[in-house]
Amino acid sequence: MRYSIFSLAKAALSGHKGWTRAWRDPQPKKHYDVVIIGGGGHGLATAYYLAKEYGIRNVAVLEKGWIGSGNAGRNTTIIRSNYMLQGNVGFYELSMKLWERQEQDLNYNTMVSQRGIINLYHSDAQRDAFARRGNVMRINGIDAELLDGEQIRKVLPFLNYNNARFPVMGGLWQPRAGTARHDAVVWGYARAADSFGVDIIQNCEVTGFTRDQNGKITGVETARGTIGAGKVGMAVAGSTSRVAAMAGMRLPIESHVLQAFVSEAIKPLIPGVITFGAGHFYVSQSDKGGLVFGGDLDGYNSYAQRGNMPVMEDVCEGGMALMPMIGRVRLLRQWGGIMDMSMDGTPIIDKTPIDGLYLNAGWCYGGFKATPASGLVFAHLLARDEPHEEAKRFRLDRFRRGAMIDEKGQGAQPNLH
Repeated sequence: MRYSIFSLAKAALSGHKGWTRAWRDPQPKKHYDVVIIGGGGHGLATAYYLAKEYGIRNVAVLEKGWIGSGNAGRNTTIIRSNYMLQGNVGFYELSMKLWERQEQDLNYNTMVSQRGIINLYHSDAQRDAFARRGNVMRINGIDAELLDGEQIRKVLPFLNYNNARFPVMGGLWQPRAGTARHDAVVWGYARAADSFGVDIIQNCEVTGFTRDQNGKITGVETARGTIGAGKVGMAVAGSTSRVAAMAGMRLPIESHVLQAFVSEAIKPLIPGVITFGAGHFYVSQSDKGGLVFGGDLDGYNSYAQRGNMPVMEDVCEGGMALMPMIGRVRLLRQWGGIMDMSMDGTPIIDKTPIDGLYLNAGWCYGGFKATPASGLVFAHLLARDEPHEEAKRFRLDRFRRGAMIDEKGQGAQPNLH
């Protein structure tokens, strides 16, 4: 069923009894051309683009829980392409362009809202760094504008401008950035992939790999039996190191907890997305009125989807330093997602040294906003056995070659990225 104003009117007139399931719940087949481990945004987007762009439809997406139960449903929903280094610039702008047409492509309301993002700066040095970033963006055809203090006051009059320790001097604005509804993105890709014949198999945890006599991956062992595959792609975010270990691989990735928070609903306040340059705090406002915000990692390796109180306090302190008025707002809930932190803060999309096994990992903080482009370039790799033009720098061997893409300039410290 295609969704439109006409299908909505027809369903309304029939008492909403004619709606069909968004996607099937199939039994796994014995063999697929491609098996994708991970039913989050990246895995489902990969399956969708494999079917749509490359005509490979004998595909299964295996999810150990339910669709969107991992990081896809545990993020702060921000989309942006305000990057500076070669490799990241083109990739994230490709993702932004795919976001802009996503609802039409998927025939699904993913609630993409391009309300803009402002990265605040609080010193002359930070202003200069943001100016360089903005200039690189504009050279590459990406929207960017450096705002001074007076311009920021007009857009964000509620910030604390009188705090001498962290004076708000201006910000780098990307108007096309914004937010999207994370659950809807997952559902939209699942529904679209299913319409091409992709099997989405939930409650199907992968427990191992099968190989032939030459060591090539020939399938996966799962909680629902053995499933053969011509190729296997991993897109399991914070569980990457655990799944890779089943194949005997040790990757340059650490898993860390990242917390996110939602406040009680308040009247419209935040016009877009704001990031605090004197600490790690970022915030937007949901359509329901809640403030959605986050900050730093918890700082220790963990596979737990929960965080600790000191980081909660630190994040709230950052918000209070930026806009003290939110001290009157009550926190409604918080949760944690498992971040797959690479050694340079940049993702890895590549064939592994093991024949038949492909890797999509190392997304750090950037996983959600990369969802469309990640799916497209990973599908290209699986279909063509060569990297997509916008993912050529995301090779696994870049650490050996010294070709890191250190966007934050903090070196090989995953806990800081």
